[in-house]
Amino acid sequence: MFDWIKSINKQHPEFWKTYLSKFGTKSERYVVVSVETTGLNPHKDVILSFGAFGVQNDTILIGDNFEVVILQYKYLHDNGLSNEFLIESKLPKMAEPIALQEFVEYIGNSTLVGHRIHFDIQIINEVLEKMDCGRLKNEALDIEIMHQKLKDITNKTFSLDELATIYKVPQSDRVTVSDDAYSIALLFLKLKSRLGFK
Repeated sequence: MFDWIKSINKQHPEFWKTYLSKFGTKSERYVVVSVETTGLNPHKDVILSFGAFGVQNDTILIGDNFEVVILQYKYLHDNGLSNEFLIESKLPKMAEPIALQEFVEYIGNSTLVGHRIHFDIQIINEVLEKMDCGRLKNEALDIEIMHQKLKDITNKTFSLDELATIYKVPQSDRVTVSDDAYSIALLFLKLKSRLGFK
């Protein structure tokens, strides 16, 4: 009971209050997200970059995109990893709190789409917690789960490359996290059409 009262009285950052205020209505926009991380442990690993595209009316909106590299020098240094990626990348570079704030402002109340999106949301929530925010409230769709439902498969997982091959999505040399996001967006539109939902 007291934890609940404390959470109500907790002072969240202004951008988070604005984000929460958007959930009174349902958005028709999807945001397809790809997140590059240093590993698969949301409690220990960190986010290196985001790539995202807006999708609306069955169209990938190339102009509606978000792409950023997060400066994680301390993590890379402490773990003996190269920061060559951070230095050489031509993408916008931001400190983690600024990047997360801009990402939250970008997604708004859209439905998030990704490949194993629930891990992406989990690692994003870890960062938001450190920023005195809550957890993302967005609905989420996973293209791997969509494929499993379409084919009635419960005992096999599918990599992004495998899904791209199955659905004949062109696989250029995916170099950036946005390349992955674009491939996920193409797969999402095919799966969405075959599953017959808006």
